[in-house]
Amino acid sequence: MNSEVLNAIKILSEKGIIIYPTDTIWGIGCDATNEVAVAKIYKLKQRTETKSLIILVDSWIMLETYIKKIPAKVSCIIKGSSKPTSVVYNNPKGLAKNVVANDNTVAIRIVKDEFCKELIQQFGKPIVSTSANTSGKSTPKNFDEIEDSLLNKADYVVNLHREKIQKTASQIVKVDSRGKIEFIRK
Repeated sequence: MNSEVLNAIKILSEKGIIIYPTDTIWGIGCDATNEVAVAKIYKLKQRTETKSLIILVDSWIMLETYIKKIPAKVSCIIKGSSKPTSVVYNNPKGLAKNVVANDNTVAIRIVKDEFCKELIQQFGKPIVSTSANTSGKSTPKNFDEIEDSLLNKADYVVNLHREKIQKTASQIVKVDSRGKIEFIRK
């Protein structure tokens, strides 16, 4: 197993915060099932808890553990998209209350990035993924654009893919109960 995965898992297991590369942009992450860890991310980002966070899972199987009913169109949306896609789901279960929006929804993405996939598989739980920036500031497109204050306050910064440039976050899609698709972020 990758030593960076081991280091990150140790921190996640201790309710800590990591800064890590994802299949989109650099993210700030923690155990998505732990309210204490999630609260640390809101504090670090200086973000109100009314703004929801994206959750990463490693597979359909893990997704089904946390979402009671997955709309039929979701599979088509994800398979038909060339870019990473986060889907807003209703009525999640088993996640920290402070990652769930006031309307009882949560955005979840099945990762394709090998590091993220291995990290989540080995950790055995979903992790939070929110952009590595203070709330209201621009999203960093590469590691060098991440604010020093965030890097210094995180419990661990993954030492991989620091030269990689990522220009866009995931698209966010919502499928309502009637099957209507709404693009929240393209």
